[in-house]
Amino acid sequence: MTDRIDLPQGTLDLLILRTLAGGAQHGWAISERVQQVSDEVLSIQQGSLYPALHRLERRGWIKARWGTSENNRRAKYYELTRKGRKQLETETETWRKLAAAVAQVLEGA
Repeated sequence: MTDRIDLPQGTLDLLILRTLAGGAQHGWAISERVQQVSDEVLSIQQGSLYPALHRLERRGWIKARWGTSENNRRAKYYELTRKGRKQLETETETWRKLAAAVAQVLEGA
């Protein structure tokens, strides 16, 4: 198993938005998907995930609806809004610029 890494501040919103770009999901599925895609390196704690989902909903980047989960339980499903898709583009571009700049410094140091 790979060592887990704490998420740098500001990346949680980006990861949630990117995960929801694939379609509506409930909170637990978002967390599981991030962990799976990152080969178990990234883990979103429930204490961080749900406040982030509520914050994104207040900003109008995602919307929520109640539905039934795979195990037949009531769950809140989240999906991107048009505003959220635009924000995902912005956040992705910002992240790529930041990552490139950090890489330059590390390689030049």
